[in-house]
Amino acid sequence: DTLWDLAIAEVEKRENPDNDGTRVEVWEKSILFMGNKNGGKTTIILRCLEREETPKPTLALEYTFGRRARRHNAPKDVAHFWELGGGTSLLELIRIPISSNNIKSFAVVLVLDLSKPNELWTTMDQLLQATRSHVNKILAKLEKTTPEVAAEIKERMRNNLPRDHPDYELVEPFPIPLVIIGSKYDIFQEFDSEMRKIISKTLRFVSHYYGASLVVSRVLINHLAFGYDKSKSVSVDHSKPLFIPAGRDSLSQIGPPPASDSDIGKMRASTPLQLWRKVFEKTFPPKSSSDLQDTKDPAQDLQYAEYEVDVMRAQKNQELEQYKRNASNSWKEMDFD
Repeated sequence: DTLWDLAIAEVEKRENPDNDGTRVEVWEKSILFMGNKNGGKTTIILRCLEREETPKPTLALEYTFGRRARRHNAPKDVAHFWELGGGTSLLELIRIPISSNNIKSFAVVLVLDLSKPNELWTTMDQLLQATRSHVNKILAKLEKTTPEVAAEIKERMRNNLPRDHPDYELVEPFPIPLVIIGSKYDIFQEFDSEMRKIISKTLRFVSHYYGASLVVSRVLINHLAFGYDKSKSVSVDHSKPLFIPAGRDSLSQIGPPPASDSDIGKMRASTPLQLWRKVFEKTFPPKSSSDLQDTKDPAQDLQYAEYEVDVMRAQKNQELEQYKRNASNSWKEMDFD
């Protein structure tokens, strides 16, 4: 279907009552996938959409969509999938898919490459902080224009954790639904047991702190996109794939950061999140931000080659070089006396 087909179908669903005389509820969700470069984001999206395609590298910000009916002969629900490429090098593009118009039905999926623990925290922190900052700006505007919508969004995220949960006042829920996925599990399985334990406990803490779900399957993605029932099972064994829906974990079950009391006592941290970061990076020293930047020129990517555009670009490049040479000569010939 084209976007025009979707628009027509959307209008028909809203204008035509269902068989029982009530209007059909329109389910439309948007999801932003982000995470490590080559971390498996595209593969997860294709599996969720049940598409048999070979994944291609994502350039900048890409969009696709899926449609599914909840029952036979029912109108199809729509899920919009956005994918941010480049790891942490294109943070400014986060503001494009998330807007005040769709924030009530928006969710974020953070895909972290478990085979690269030295990039894990930096990637996670930069992407989540940039997204939170943008969402908070939208919520601040909504508080002035439609305060009831802003209040509804904030209350919904606080409700991920029951008010009688012992950690209710200790966590800081992400402003919109968040799922953290650990990819490359086959490589992660080959790690030393203690390394797997540190990574797993850290991910459990971060997910619980942000009120997020931690998952290694696509079940929760289908729930975010099409409203399917979430699995009620929980897996917290670090020797097995983790599966912990939001609100189903606790600080007491996670335990303290995996470090000795003496090491923890020497670490200066103002928040539990900072303490866990210091402990994690003691075992897995982070790569510098420059190492995580995507320096490849997108214009040279063959999968986006277009003959007419490339010819015009080459011509403009030649004109620019000629202009620079002429400008350089004119400056050299100037008399500055």
